[in-house]
Order: sequence, then C-alpha cells, then structure tokens
Amino acid sequence: MTEDTLKPPRTVGPVGTALFQLNGMIGSGIFALPAVLVAAVGSFAPVMIIIGGILILPLGFVFAWLATRFDGTGGPVLYGKEAFGSFAGFQAGWGRYASGMVALAANTHVMVSYFAALFPVLEGPMIAGATAFIAIVVMTLINILGMRSSVNALGALTALKLAPLAILVLAAVFGNYSSPSIVLPEFSQVETVVLLTFYAFIGFEGVTVPAGEMRNPKRDLPRVLISVLAGVTLIYVLVIWAYMSIATEPTGNPNALAGAAEIAFGQIGRVMIVLAAGFSIMANSFSGLVIIPRMAYGMAEQGMLPGWFMRLNERYLTPANSILFYGFAAALLSLTGGFAALAAASTLTRLLTYVISAAALPVLERREGGINPLHLIVALLALASSLWIASHANLQAWTTFGGLVLVGTLLYFIARRSMTASNSEG
Repeated sequence: MTEDTLKPPRTVGPVGTALFQLNGMIGSGIFALPAVLVAAVGSFAPVMIIIGGILILPLGFVFAWLATRFDGTGGPVLYGKEAFGSFAGFQAGWGRYASGMVALAANTHVMVSYFAALFPVLEGPMIAGATAFIAIVVMTLINILGMRSSVNALGALTALKLAPLAILVLAAVFGNYSSPSIVLPEFSQVETVVLLTFYAFIGFEGVTVPAGEMRNPKRDLPRVLISVLAGVTLIYVLVIWAYMSIATEPTGNPNALAGAAEIAFGQIGRVMIVLAAGFSIMANSFSGLVIIPRMAYGMAEQGMLPGWFMRLNERYLTPANSILFYGFAAALLSLTGGFAALAAASTLTRLLTYVISAAALPVLERREGGINPLHLIVALLALASSLWIASHANLQAWTTFGGLVLVGTLLYFIARRSMTASNSEG
C-alpha cells in the first residue's frame, strides 16, 4: 500500500464522533478556567460561560450546515477552498493546525501545574518548562509508533476525566455549602476575560476534519456539533458553580480546583482532581495528535503544503512528518509562556479558521442557487462575534498570531512553487 492508495475506512459512528468533539473541547480549560474566571468576575463566572456558549453557537450552526455539504477529510480546509480557492482553504486549515500547536503547549502547562500539587519539585519555572517540553515530545513519539484513532480509548479516558468532576458537583449539591449570589461585575472586567472565556469552547470544529473516516458524516456531524456544544456549556456551568460553593476563598491559581476538592474530600480529593486533569489533558492531546496532523497531510495532498508533510511511517502508516512537525513545534511553544498567554494566542489564531468558514457558507449557498436568509443572519453573527472577540486580544497574542500566519504563508508558497516546478518538468 502506497501513500497514493491509502484510504482509511469509514468506521466512526455518532458516539465516536461525539467523543472526538468532547475531547477536543474539554482539556485543561475545565480545570484552569473556573478559578481564573471567578478571580476575574466573581460570582458572575457561570453567566460568563453561558455568554461564551451563546457567542460560539452561531459558529456551531455554521459548521453544522457546512458539514452537510462535505463527506471528505479536511473540514475547514475543504470549506475555504471550495468557497474562495486554495489559499483561503490553506489559511483556514493552517489556522486550525497552528492554533492546535499553541493549545497543546497551553494544555501541557496546566497539566504540569496540577501534577506539581502532588510533586512540588515541578513548581520551579525551569523544571516546569522542561517537564512540559518532554511530555509533548513523548506523546508525539508514542503517537507515531502506532497511536491510532481509537474510540474505545477515548471513551475510557473521557470517563476517567469526567467522573471526578461529577463527584465534585455532587459534593457541592449534597454538602453543607452555600451558593454565592450572582453579582454583576464592572463591564470592563468582563471585556478583559472574553478571549479567555471563548477558549472554553474552541476545538469543537476539529470533529469535522476526519469526516472521511465517519460512516455517515452528513447526518451525524450536524447533530453532534450542536448537542455537544450545549453539553459542554452545562458541564462548565456546573463545575464553576461547585467550585464557588466549596472554595471559601477563590483564587486565580490554575490548580485551585484541586484545593476545592481537598476541602470537600480531604487529600484524596486533591489527588482525584490532579489525576482527572492528567487524564483530561491526555485525552485532549491524544485526540488532537490524531486529527490535526491528518489535516496537514490532506493539505499537502492538495498541494497546499510541501510534500514532506505527506510522508507516512512505513510500518504504522501514520503521517509521521506532520505529527513530528506539529508535536515539536508545540514543544518549543511550551517554553514561551504559561496558560493564560498561550490560551489567548490559541483563541486568536483559531478565529482565522472561524472567519473563513463563516464567510464560506453564504458564498457556497449563493453558488448553489440561493442564500438561506436564516443561514446568512447566523453566518453574519458568527463573523461579528469572531471579530469582536479578536478585538480583545493583546499585543502578545497578535504577535504570536502574525508569526504563525507568516510561517504558514511561506510554507504555502514553497509548496506551490514546488508543484509548479514539478509540473514544468513533467
């Protein structure tokens, strides 16, 4: 079997599709954001998450409607290319690929901070950075050596990470705790955490990438996209409410959720949340390391990236070069900052994918004979929310964004030049 004839079978059903999206969205954020949001806006934090869910909903509908038109692998790459041509399709895919690198770096920082609650030696900045770097490298190498997309493995990891959170919520419900009253914060306070709140929901669109390996993507993807978005919003609201109810003195420390569990259950509670965070980030990273490098493989297949990204591992038939590039770039990014800075940059980079996809929907519908007025309104809302959220990014996030776009554009033109030279020789 050669790279040209390799065609993955369609084996993923609706349950597996839901697991891909759930694990793409819930990684480190569910453990870090509750404390960060409560420290920023107080008891308004659960409402802030609902606002984030409402802001992301138009994008969810846009991707659901786009998914009914395609059954191949690529997701945003296909949407952008079909509507605006190869360069736009490339930028939509590269935005997703690059933001995945940054998100993986951000997630691993939070994983290390949680394990530091059990192993204090990890608290030092240099040791924490080195640990995050090594962890990403190891996960990358394991993925190359046969880590295939396994619905059963993702299902087990999902149960392991959500069960402790459910126990914490039940402790808040049945324990002798008082829920704080919701107090409206200063509007400027809300604005400063909008980008970080949006981070709780980004990653939902990744489920559209492996559509070529789903049994019935045109039917399953629209249903799964919206239902999982709603479910994740509810999970965040419940966890933040439980944290506020149990923790008497909320702090912005990213491992503060473990402190709340310790109040409820003692030392075993802290260990429970630390392990849950580890499993959560592991599932999120596993899902991303399977899906996102396949996007780069598909982009190289269509001449959007150099052919180097298409090379497969001869034994395991995994896109080894794309996985290596993705993993080692994330490892290097992990050395540049902590969770909040990397999360903001990841959100901004992902917005490029959202803007191109939202703009693609009415263009494709017009080409098909007529624009659905409801679809147009929702697409415009998705564009407006994406641009508004981007306006809250700081200089560091924009600098990271600009650097990633520049690198991607250079790779694109190298690939196009190589293709032109190859065609001329042919």
